[in-house]
Amino acid sequence: MNQRTLNKTELYKIILSLKSLREAELFFHDLLTPEEIEDFAKRWQVVKMLNAGMSYADIQKATSLSSTTVARTSKWVKKGGGGFLLALKRAKKSTSRKVK
Repeated sequence: MNQRTLNKTELYKIILSLKSLREAELFFHDLLTPEEIEDFAKRWQVVKMLNAGMSYADIQKATSLSSTTVARTSKWVKKGGGGFLLALKRAKKSTSRKVK
């Protein structure tokens, strides 16, 4: 493995080691700028809105993201590595467990 791959693997492992929402907030606060965190959060909202069947125009209006970002995110949902779909599935399970 090259150094770049090792660095990313270490980062993913550290993220997985976080044990609470508060720990995640603290870690990402120190790792990213407020703008980067907001961008990530908006992209996740786009994923959820796409999954709910919303139009690109409605998503752009709700998130203030560019049509390019919405289209690119849609492409990743449909033809990406499966991470968004996995996260959507887990989020749905998590929500249904809380409702019961």
